[in-house]
Amino acid sequence: MGSIRTTPRAIDSPVPGLTVVAGGVTVAMFAAWVLPSVSALTVAVLLGAVVANVVRLPASFAPGFQLAGRRLLRAGIVLLGLKLVIRDVLALGYEVLALAVVAVVVTFVVTRWLGRVLGVGEGLSLLIATGFSICGASAVAAMNGVREQDEEDVARALGLVTLFGTVAMFGLPALHPLTGLSPAGYGVWAGGSVHEVAQVVGAAGPVAGALAIAVAVKLTRVVLLAPMLAAVSIAERRRFTGTRPPIVPLFVVGFLVAAAVRATGLVPDVVLSFATFVDNLLLAAGMFALGTAVRLRSLVRSGLPALVLGLLSTVLIAAVALTGALLIT
Repeated sequence: MGSIRTTPRAIDSPVPGLTVVAGGVTVAMFAAWVLPSVSALTVAVLLGAVVANVVRLPASFAPGFQLAGRRLLRAGIVLLGLKLVIRDVLALGYEVLALAVVAVVVTFVVTRWLGRVLGVGEGLSLLIATGFSICGASAVAAMNGVREQDEEDVARALGLVTLFGTVAMFGLPALHPLTGLSPAGYGVWAGGSVHEVAQVVGAAGPVAGALAIAVAVKLTRVVLLAPMLAAVSIAERRRFTGTRPPIVPLFVVGFLVAAAVRATGLVPDVVLSFATFVDNLLLAAGMFALGTAVRLRSLVRSGLPALVLGLLSTVLIAAVALTGALLIT
């Protein structure tokens, strides 16, 4: 009797989930076209959260959401390197660069300490500290690649960083008039404190003249992901006897390579424009998928200590960045 050929189960296909993601991205891009002051990435993450909490999503959507929230998001981060003009980062001055480093280090270290004080698990605390101090969900995913954690902890960290990053995205523009910051100063504050790159765009967009510097400051924090992952990976390699994790994840290397390519000045403007368009699509897809990770019930089940840790970490980095912005601008 001949062998029976089988095909993968439909539930393993990313097509259903990617179809939903594509629909969400389309709506988000259209909304941004109709209302230019609204970021497509902001709309995408909100749509994802609404869909996840209002509609009962079939399990068949999970592979597509996972693909968008990881691989497509990471591809978008790589393309972000083409937006990073090294001269612009250096032009911020040593004070702003120092502020980015201080904000990352202080937030990471203090969040880890607060996690122990609040009784949050060591793995979840590490993921929250990384995501909140550097670049949100992508940092959580990167740290999990270096030091693999329980899947439930990863989901909780993604939910928390998306939730509080979204709150910061809307909260900072509302608080801006109370701070007395100039547009440039507000850009430093937003870029130095909001979790996701996309959320920084959403937070800085409403303030004219703040977006460029906010993105530059934020990408300075993103660059710090590489040395932080390397430090944790080295520590893991010393204590881990199995297959050792990479020192720096491939997508981080890709981001740095893309930034180096941009620094050569050889990339034509038309290529940069197309890359920006594709990057927006990829990031919107990733943000929609990340939005679906914001499950209110799951966040409630994660317990009050984890929620408090996320809140305190968000307030901490916002306070550090605001203090620095007030001092140097």
